[in-house]
Amino acid sequence: MSETLVQTTAGTVRGRVEDGVAVFRGIPFAAPPVGPHRFQAPAPAQPWDGVREADAFGPPPPQSRPGPQPAGPAGPVRHEPTDWLTLNVWTTDPGAAGLPVMVWIYGGAYRFGSSAEPDCDGATLARAGVVLVSANHRVGVDGYAQLDGAPANRGLLDIVATLRWVRENIAAFGGDPDRVTIFGESAGGGAVASLLVMPAARGLFHRAVAQSVPGTFFGPSLARDITTELLMPLGLEPTADALRDVAPERLLDALSALDARMPSIERWGFIGGTPTPFSPVVDGDVLPIDPWAGLAAGTAKEVPLLVGSNRDEWRLWLLLRDPLDAVTDELADETMTAFGPGPARMRAAYPDASAQELYTIARSDRMFRIPSLHLARAQTVGGGRAYHYELTWPSPVFDGMLGACHGLDVPLVFGSPTQGLAGALLGTPPTADAVEVGGQMRAAWTAFARDGDPGWPAYDDDQRLTRVFDIGERGGVRAYPEEASYQLWAGTAIEVLDLRR
Repeated sequence: MSETLVQTTAGTVRGRVEDGVAVFRGIPFAAPPVGPHRFQAPAPAQPWDGVREADAFGPPPPQSRPGPQPAGPAGPVRHEPTDWLTLNVWTTDPGAAGLPVMVWIYGGAYRFGSSAEPDCDGATLARAGVVLVSANHRVGVDGYAQLDGAPANRGLLDIVATLRWVRENIAAFGGDPDRVTIFGESAGGGAVASLLVMPAARGLFHRAVAQSVPGTFFGPSLARDITTELLMPLGLEPTADALRDVAPERLLDALSALDARMPSIERWGFIGGTPTPFSPVVDGDVLPIDPWAGLAAGTAKEVPLLVGSNRDEWRLWLLLRDPLDAVTDELADETMTAFGPGPARMRAAYPDASAQELYTIARSDRMFRIPSLHLARAQTVGGGRAYHYELTWPSPVFDGMLGACHGLDVPLVFGSPTQGLAGALLGTPPTADAVEVGGQMRAAWTAFARDGDPGWPAYDDDQRLTRVFDIGERGGVRAYPEEASYQLWAGTAIEVLDLRR
């Protein structure tokens, strides 16, 4: 394994060449957000003398992840436990000039995630002709809690700091700072949508890919009430001063306790029925407007947008129900009332659907499918260019019951089919169909990063042309396939969520 040196604005880093790709891990792009920097906008990273080894991922930010915790990344440990704000670069040729750049933003319900996730290894995308960057950003309480004495949306500000680092340094890794594409899935897709309308991010990227955008953007009152409720058992006020020296583990314990209370807190609306007590806050400053209203007003009309979702998003969570068949007609009606246009309209639109199917459609529509589709519409209304897609190829595991579920697009795009989430959703080894669909998506994403065109016509609200990712005749370009959902939601805006009075 050979080594390679690159000079950044903060100092020299030494990466490793792995199977023909130069990889640099754990480069700090901001100071550790602890002590006086905790709950504040990211501060510049301290420069260093000599050569810094860039062969180990930085530690993940404090987070609360549902289910089993993943194993830590293999390899040497070269970071302090609070070096949360680091990034990684994959490039086939650090000496090249002008390669398109793709910056990955991970998802995780705005409460967990890491750039060290094995299914987001950037080597395959780098071999496809881009420079791939991934970075950590704060999540949960540190990233999104609404606190006095702290800016809102600190996790988004971390991503802005990453993009500033890219602008200043990526040419040294072979990338073109004037051809930067941001892309992210789930909460990462929500971050992409946010960045499109954030003044601080303007000019730092030139194309955007938003995968499965969540329709959860909070007003300040809701965000503040959630933070207050979370801290109440600890006897702490929602201020940066009160929390500055509180151990992250104590706040994570409080978040776990809040998870158990959320379903009974009616004033939060349908948010109580989700694993998402944090979301971007439309605070009027860091995030002055929600993405749908902002794009429709032309805020980012110069930035081509690729956006879409997976057909069966909520089936990933349906699998976790115990017992699996416990979706009754009553529960379906409650869900269609809270998440959807209501039981009467949904049953009329889907007359043959079971209670389980109606439950899944209502949640998939409100949480991901319709927010993503309406983002394409908003960009078009605002004079910009949008391309829409839907993934319909079903996961082969669990006898196909997952369908094209939430998160399936990530290992397909990254081409990492045997690790992490990829192994769970694609099977090991992946089928030939999985390899084919992944190749389709990766080719579209990298073409979009290179040229601003993924290879099919732009979206308009008359034809609603959509690239369907699937095998054979099931795939291709056609009118948006989910016509029933489109009609149900056609006249309903994705609104900023706030307290129910």
